[in-house]
Amino acid sequence: MTDTQLHVEDLAAPSAHAHGYIDHKDDLLKRLRRAEGQVRGVQRMVEQDEYCIDILTQVSAATKALERVALALLDDHLSHCVAQAARDGGEVAETKLKEASDAIARLVR
Repeated sequence: MTDTQLHVEDLAAPSAHAHGYIDHKDDLLKRLRRAEGQVRGVQRMVEQDEYCIDILTQVSAATKALERVALALLDDHLSHCVAQAARDGGEVAETKLKEASDAIARLVR
């Protein structure tokens, strides 16, 4: 089973499993709405022919906002999902560790 298949199946199958971010969901949604607003602001700046450096500054701010969301999700995933899988051991633990490692690699590219 590939990482993508595992992820899609997790989303498709209703379960009693609560995701690690559940306690911070409202904060994550707030951060995502803020990032969405920043991206819309960048779009308006381009439409209004603003100065390139000013647009790049706003792109950087939006990127940082999304990175903060990603890091919060990663932290929750490690402390909840990966920690539980490590306690359970076996193939599930190996899969969760690989997923986390792959996610970190994507974030640092």
